[in-house]
Amino acid sequence: QLQLVESGGGLVQPGGSLRLSCTVSGFTLNYYTIGWFRQAPGKEREGVSCISVSDGTFYADSVKDRFTISRDTANNSVSLQMNNLKPEDTAVYHCTAARWFPHRGWEKPYYYDYWGQGTQVTVSS
Repeated sequence: QLQLVESGGGLVQPGGSLRLSCTVSGFTLNYYTIGWFRQAPGKEREGVSCISVSDGTFYADSVKDRFTISRDTANNSVSLQMNNLKPEDTAVYHCTAARWFPHRGWEKPYYYDYWGQGTQVTVSS
């Protein structure tokens, strides 16, 4: 059974860092585009970053130069390193997998096939 499990969320002060991990099982990580999305209360789900099967990386403008996505095939996981966090980064973060790269928009959630339950990130002083 295909599963994605997020970890690493928590409470952090503005300017701090967190590292989220998405551990997958039931499929070969190298064959899938993996994305990170977030959803804040009352807002739509927003694409944060994704990494393609060729390790191309994509970021939302709001997180560019602060977040870094990477793939660790040995541990079957994808990480999202988040630095210089801001209160507006507060959300539930989900990882997701797509068998085919979403050429019409990596940031569109409906192109992805499988989703994790999410991990809460709260940025507050």
